[in-house]
Amino acid sequence: MATTVVEIHVPLREAPGHAQDEYPFPWIEKIEDFLAQMEDQGGAEVFDDGEEFGDVYVFFITGGDEGTLLAVASRVASLDEVPDGAFAVVTDDEAEEFGCGRRVELP
Repeated sequence: MATTVVEIHVPLREAPGHAQDEYPFPWIEKIEDFLAQMEDQGGAEVFDDGEEFGDVYVFFITGGDEGTLLAVASRVASLDEVPDGAFAVVTDDEAEEFGCGRRVELP
């Protein structure tokens, strides 16, 4: 039986005001830290390492029902410094590629 996975797609935009010698995407680490906290609290599990996919960075979560996972995705989208325009894709662990599922806009 397939397991629900929610992909969190975040536009791959540099953080405004970062210095030339600083990592331009500090929000990636912020999201990873947040998802680790969610995992520790039992709210969701990180399904796989995040990765760049075209013009977005994709994070993968599982370990809960669709509503719970979408609530976590919504919280990710509202974190400080996370670029506007993030969305979720509801899929499962048997999907052959990213983005194949139902797209859900995140507030």
